[in-house]
Amino acid sequence: MAIQTINPATGEVVKTFGEFSDEKVNQIIDEANEAFIKWRETPFSFRKTLMLNAAKELKINKKKYADVLTLEMGKPIKQALSEVEKCAWVCEYYAENAEDILSKEVIKSDASESYVRFDPVGIVLAIMPWNFPYWQVFRFAAPALMAGNVGLLKHASNVPMSAMAIEEVFLNAGFPKNVFINLLIGSSKVKLVLDNPLVKAATLTGSENAGKKVAETAGNNLKKTVLELGGSDPFIILADADIEAAVDQAVTSRLINNGQSCIAAKRFIVVEEIADKFIELFVEKMEKTKVGDPADMETELGPIAREDLLIELDEQVKSSVKTGAKILTGGKRLERKGSYYPATVLTNVKKGMTAYKEELFGPVASVIVAEDEDEAINIANDSEFGLGSSLWTNDIDKAKKLAAKIEAGSVFINGMVKSDPRLPFGGIKMSGYGRELSHYGIKEFVNIKTVWIKA
Repeated sequence: MAIQTINPATGEVVKTFGEFSDEKVNQIIDEANEAFIKWRETPFSFRKTLMLNAAKELKINKKKYADVLTLEMGKPIKQALSEVEKCAWVCEYYAENAEDILSKEVIKSDASESYVRFDPVGIVLAIMPWNFPYWQVFRFAAPALMAGNVGLLKHASNVPMSAMAIEEVFLNAGFPKNVFINLLIGSSKVKLVLDNPLVKAATLTGSENAGKKVAETAGNNLKKTVLELGGSDPFIILADADIEAAVDQAVTSRLINNGQSCIAAKRFIVVEEIADKFIELFVEKMEKTKVGDPADMETELGPIAREDLLIELDEQVKSSVKTGAKILTGGKRLERKGSYYPATVLTNVKKGMTAYKEELFGPVASVIVAEDEDEAINIANDSEFGLGSSLWTNDIDKAKKLAAKIEAGSVFINGMVKSDPRLPFGGIKMSGYGRELSHYGIKEFVNIKTVWIKA
C-alpha cells in the first residue's frame, strides 16, 4: 500500500510520501540508540517537564491537530478534538505518576538489602493503526518515554500526516532529537526493523494477521511484544436493565469513530424478555444519526476510512443476510461522494453467520437474542476475541459475579467500554496479550531488575 493521505469524504488523494530506504531506516535506528544512551540518564523531573510541554502543545493547538485526523481518516471533528484532548491527558498522567510507579520496590529476603528497580530497555518499535491515529500512539509513547525508552513509530500507511504531527508535538515540546522518530515505511520493512539488534521490543495495535507476523519475527529474535488486536465486544442487556440508558450507550458505542474501533460494542446480546423493546428503540435512535461531512461540527457519522474497508464491510453484511440475518435499517452504502456507510442494524443473527463470528469494523450492529442471562454470557464468550465487554443490569451484586465469567480484558457494568490512563487496557484470546496504560502498561517495557545485597 502506498504511503499517502486520501480524504475518505471525497476520495481525493491529498499527498503521497516516499518510503524510507533500508539504509535510512538503519541509520535512524543507530541515531535512536545514541539518543537512548543519553535519554536513559535524564532525571524524571526533566522528562516530566517535557511531557507536560507535550500536553500543552496538544491543548494549545488542538484544532490544528484535530483537522489532520478528520482529513486523513474521516473522524468527525468533535471526536477528533476529543482524541487530541485525551492524548494530552495521558501525557499529563504519566508525567505526574511515572516516577512513583517506577520507584524502587523494597522486598525483604535473606539479603542485607534487596529491592527491585525498573530500568528502560532501549528502542521500542510501535506499529500503530489508522483508526485512532494519535491516541494509539500517545498511550504507548507517554509511558515508554517517561520510563527512559525511545520510540520508533511505524504508522499505518494511510495516516502519514498524523504520524508526522505526533513527531512534531514531541519536538515542539523540547524532547531531544531522535528520542521519538517517525518511520515512513510500509509493512514490508517491519521485519528489517525488528531484526536489528538495537531494537529491543515492539508493540502493535492492529489486525490478528499483523499481530501474528510481528509476534513471529519478534519471537525469532527473542524480543518482547505487546499486542492489542481485533475485538468483537459483546454488549449484554439483561431483563432488569435500564433499557433507555442501554440504548443510548449502545448507539454511541457502536458508532463512535464511524464504527471503526476495536473496543466498540459490536454484538448486542439481549435477553428475550426485553428484546422487542430494545430493538425498537435501538433502530429508532440509529436512524436518527446525522451522517455527513466529518469537518461539520454537527456530523455524528462520517465516512469509512478507506474504500477497500467499506467494500469488505458491505460484503460481510451481504454474507450475513444470505444466511438468514435481517436488515432493520441501513445495510447498503450511501449513494454520495466518499466512502459512506449508514448506521445499520442486523437482527436474527445466529451462530455460524459472518455477523456472529467476525469483527464488523464499521457502523453495523449485530443483535443476538438470548433465552436468559446464562445463554447471554455463553454467547458473549462464544467468540475468538476477548477485548472488552459491557454488561447492563440494575443488580450490581449479580453483575460482579457475572463479570468473573465473561472472557474479556475488561468488563464495563452499565457503561460503554473505554480506555483510561488510570486503568489497564488489553485483551485475551485472539485480541492479543499484554497491557497498556495504568502502572501495568509502563512496566511492559522495562527491565524488572532484582538487586540483592549482602553487606
